Amino acid sequence: MRKTISLDLRERSLAAYDQKQGTRDEVAHRFRVSLGLVKKLLQQRRHTGDLRPRHRYCGRKPLLGQSYQQRLRELVARQPDLTLEELRQALAVRCTLQAIHYVLQRMGLTYKKRRSGPANRTAPTSGRPAAGGSASKRPSIRPA
Repeated sequence: MRKTISLDLRERSLAAYDQKQGTRDEVAHRFRVSLGLVKKLLQQRRHTGDLRPRHRYCGRKPLLGQSYQQRLRELVARQPDLTLEELRQALAVRCTLQAIHYVLQRMGLTYKKRRSGPANRTAPTSGRPAAGGSASKRPSIRPA
């Protein structure tokens, strides 16, 4: 599990770098953090002016926001047997079918996975029992 680096350690490591007490690599080694963290902190400070952890900003943003969720709710209420592909087409959005599945799951909505179709036309199998052991086997050697 990754720990969040304290604000104090973030400030001290960048203060050391700002005071020319070493290169980024040396500062990282001195404060026992990764070089990537030092680079990330410098970039974050340059862009935002802040060094606090930004957990709520990490990760990919959801493609299907509130407006899409409301539209999904309406579509499923109106026609609950729509497939994921049909839902995607109705939303007119470019995303994976799994993305729609996960949104529906988070919303607590269920859907039918495939279209209804006619029942399979399989006939019952023969009621005759199979032949026992050696009677059904052919000999493995050809007769002479």
